[in-house]
Amino acid sequence: MVRGLLKQKEDTMKLVSRFEAASRSTAELHGLLREAMLAFVAAPRSSQECRNALATIRSIENELAIRPRGL
Repeated sequence: MVRGLLKQKEDTMKLVSRFEAASRSTAELHGLLREAMLAFVAAPRSSQECRNALATIRSIENELAIRPRGL
């Protein structure tokens, strides 16, 4: 469904901006959140991949927080 943001071989996370998160459905955001969390755990500490995954998690969580529940 939302595959592609996590590069399978390189384990690098594409940064998802607040604007991009706002344009996604709630179901897509939950899928992206899962991928971002997996990328965060897999990334070396203090690496750019780790920072991108963390920023993506924050963007997605902020977007989900302003949406009505159940949509």
